[in-house]
Amino acid sequence: MNWHTSDSAALYQVEGWSQGYFRVGSGGDLLVDPLQSGTQGVSLHEVVVGLADRGFDAPVILRFPDVLRHRLRHLAEAFQEAIRENDYHGGYQAVYPIKVNQQRHLVEEIYEFGAELGFGIEVGSKPELLAVMPMTADDPERPIICNGFKDDRYIEAVVLASKLGRNIIPVVESFEELGLIIKYAEKYGVRPQIGVRVKLSSQGVGRWRESSGHRSKFGLFITEVLDMLKVLKEHNMLDCLTLLHCHVGSQIHNIRLIKNVINELGQIYVELVRLGAGMGYLDIGGGLGIDYDGSQRAVESSMNYSLEEYAADVVSRIGSICNQAEIAHPVIISESGRAMVAQHSVLVFPVLSRNSAEDIVWDPEGFALWSAQNEIPKPLQDLYQGFCDIAEDNLVESYHDVSQARDESLDLFSLGYLDLEGRAFAERLFWSSCVRIRDLMRPQEDYYDELAELETLLRGTYVCNFSLFQSMPDSWAIDQLFPIMPIHRLDEEPQARAILADVTCDSDGRIDHFISDGEVKEVLEVHHLVPGQIYYLAAFLIGAYQETLGDLHNLFGDAHVAHIHIEEDGGWSVNEVVPGDTIREVLEYVQYEPDRLAARLRRDCEHAVRRQVITTAESRVLMRFYEDGLRGYTYLEDA
Repeated sequence: MNWHTSDSAALYQVEGWSQGYFRVGSGGDLLVDPLQSGTQGVSLHEVVVGLADRGFDAPVILRFPDVLRHRLRHLAEAFQEAIRENDYHGGYQAVYPIKVNQQRHLVEEIYEFGAELGFGIEVGSKPELLAVMPMTADDPERPIICNGFKDDRYIEAVVLASKLGRNIIPVVESFEELGLIIKYAEKYGVRPQIGVRVKLSSQGVGRWRESSGHRSKFGLFITEVLDMLKVLKEHNMLDCLTLLHCHVGSQIHNIRLIKNVINELGQIYVELVRLGAGMGYLDIGGGLGIDYDGSQRAVESSMNYSLEEYAADVVSRIGSICNQAEIAHPVIISESGRAMVAQHSVLVFPVLSRNSAEDIVWDPEGFALWSAQNEIPKPLQDLYQGFCDIAEDNLVESYHDVSQARDESLDLFSLGYLDLEGRAFAERLFWSSCVRIRDLMRPQEDYYDELAELETLLRGTYVCNFSLFQSMPDSWAIDQLFPIMPIHRLDEEPQARAILADVTCDSDGRIDHFISDGEVKEVLEVHHLVPGQIYYLAAFLIGAYQETLGDLHNLFGDAHVAHIHIEEDGGWSVNEVVPGDTIREVLEYVQYEPDRLAARLRRDCEHAVRRQVITTAESRVLMRFYEDGLRGYTYLEDA
């Protein structure tokens, strides 16, 4: 059959997970389309080749600020439309939780793009607070929400920042924090805004279901919230309690849970207003999902609702609860970091090599020479006959026959009745038989259980130049699905099936689960490698958490990061490139001293030269390798 680019788009579920930001172009390249125009786009392959020409080889993370800007606007517009439709009189502000991705360039872009929308920042630790306090100097009205556990100095800094005019709200996570807030408010003569996180009875779903409910790590029980109100009233600070917060978990995939949470949270808000708190903000936390597999289902890697439905449910339910209680509508705050940044980042990596049983081909001439000098055991004869007898009308039978003959041949080898060459021929016959049977099964309309088994047996391993632990740690740690596909040759039918292995020396450094029409498949359809041509794959929706959680397994460091701007005329330019870690840098991260290491190796070379073990020229080559290597990329590079 003729293969079209539309077939590739369907195979890799592009329309489902990309939200229109990526699509397959007519020339066979994957295009990025930041405005979801459906007509314009820039080839990712062209961008990656252009970066290589500039000296930045893959692996590389491509960031598209234009996609990021569009995501922020889409979020704001969805809530503004819901506010208009429901005659809601409060406002909406998103805050970006920088724990999702703390890279400075990204946080600065979000803060810049969010200026016209009034978006703020959420921090969850003292280092994050220190990172964003200077950033907000010129725009003090935009909110800074302070979550997470807080110590004495953290609270003091927050109170002083409010004295500077910052719209900063510490969220009480434990009762001890309230005492610190009151202590420093009185010391510095400040009436700070205060928030409280409440433990809801509504239970989360999926991997993060324990983020809510009575076992949640953060927040106060309702009993403690009432005690908090008493303490604030005693200090004449009840009006300082302005924000109610909850967090029901990340990647909420079922809209029903969100509705339950908002109902419960809204009623708590109404009661706090009734009890005299100076409420004005209702922070619904994070949880807005991302459709990683494009299936639009209530499963962990997807979601059964749209952004518009999410916004409409939140706004309408809060408005209805407040109308019933005849209180003012609050400003709604959300912390939807994953939904803000996941789509804008792409990891592109080259395939270095293929390891596959499919490459073990039959050698009839070698077998004839060997069999002329050796008595052929019966199992090997059966294996050869089974290979010769394969036909379209006996595929299942042939597969069973060659499998049995292969097992018997291996038993003979284990008992010493078959030499190593004979075992090699058994191996060649079996795998060549499997390839022939699979290829004849594929086009037939009847589905064979054995075909799925053969696809798994014959799947290759494509070794790729990246570190799973550094760039996609959630794939390894929690089996998170990410869309992965080639970025070129999409006008060709992919004939190979493979899992992906990274360049670390860890057997866990592999990807063997991929998206597939709402299911999970164990192989990825890929193209055969062409000698002399670089074959690029890419992982999408990696903008949330992956860079922050990445580690230095095998001392593979951060990949290059390129910020790519898409021009109005359809061209592209590099806004900025953040070079990946050098070997010197990652050695210093783990407390090595590269200069001292180089000096020790240089002394060792000098001693070897004096002992005439190596020549002076050879010593110079080795030291040049070492010193150049310290300055080089941690990933594999062309000579």
